[in-house]
Amino acid sequence: MQGHEDITKVYTFEKTLGEGAFGVVKRAKKKSNGEMYAVKIINKDNLSNEDLQALQTEVEILTQIDHPNVVKLYEIYEDDTNFYMVLELMTGGELFERIVEKDHYSEKEAAATLRPIIDALSYCHKMGIAHRDLKPENLLYSSKDPGALLKVSDFGLARFIANDEVMMTQCGTPGYVAPEILSGHGYSEAIDFWSVGVILYIMLCGFPPFYDEDNDKLFKIIKTGQFSFPSPYWDSISNEAKDLIKGLLTVDPTKRYGTEKILKHPWLVNNTAKSIPNIQNKMKEFYGSATMKKMGNFVKLAQRWGKLSQIKKK
Repeated sequence: MQGHEDITKVYTFEKTLGEGAFGVVKRAKKKSNGEMYAVKIINKDNLSNEDLQALQTEVEILTQIDHPNVVKLYEIYEDDTNFYMVLELMTGGELFERIVEKDHYSEKEAAATLRPIIDALSYCHKMGIAHRDLKPENLLYSSKDPGALLKVSDFGLARFIANDEVMMTQCGTPGYVAPEILSGHGYSEAIDFWSVGVILYIMLCGFPPFYDEDNDKLFKIIKTGQFSFPSPYWDSISNEAKDLIKGLLTVDPTKRYGTEKILKHPWLVNNTAKSIPNIQNKMKEFYGSATMKKMGNFVKLAQRWGKLSQIKKK
């Protein structure tokens, strides 16, 4: 870690933006220029040695990432009590919040929303970084402006992965976790594209492709990869959109669509402004439902900041 200077001499803390198991996130104003940031304050007393190692990995990853569609880490501070991560302030809300606020919503808009997510993941994967916890809550808009950038956030579970290695740690959020994570046989950065498939499915119909109140049953369903496009919810959705989702929600990660296939897919390249009937109402029902809360609650498939196991590919 770095920056032992007193952070209160540099920033003025304002309102609390959120709270979690390890600390709080506060809005802060930089005294030298008045610019606003989000500061993640992590209490050292709450961190085990493994937690500290994971935090160091997150910081190392974020300091190497410089992409317009990834939330930026600017500075790190440390005192006797806390670590402080000075992050880009995102004021535009979460992805699904933006969708439900729209007067109308089309497949073309959904395609335009998907592209920056894929661009960010492609950049990270080329750097040997897997996000491992992609979900709607981690997709944030920079501002309320209609043209605001969509950015990937929260790299708390992200890890570096070399070409000849696979990850073994079971982690993620239940409704978005890839089947190979659950199988325990190792996985690659392709898990992120599975999560994209789940998110895109919800974006187009308002509910998830895989769901059960019981996580064990949910995981069994996910491992089969069996899902459908039920009528009438999918009747107006194009076959191209369905084909892309099928390519993303492919159980075999070696056959799952990656960056190149996604960006060249007809649905992204040739999409028309086809409206999606009632998507806002369905999204509102899902977004405020117990289903969304259930999917969004982080479940410790392994310890939240667990040690990453890596093995050589055979």
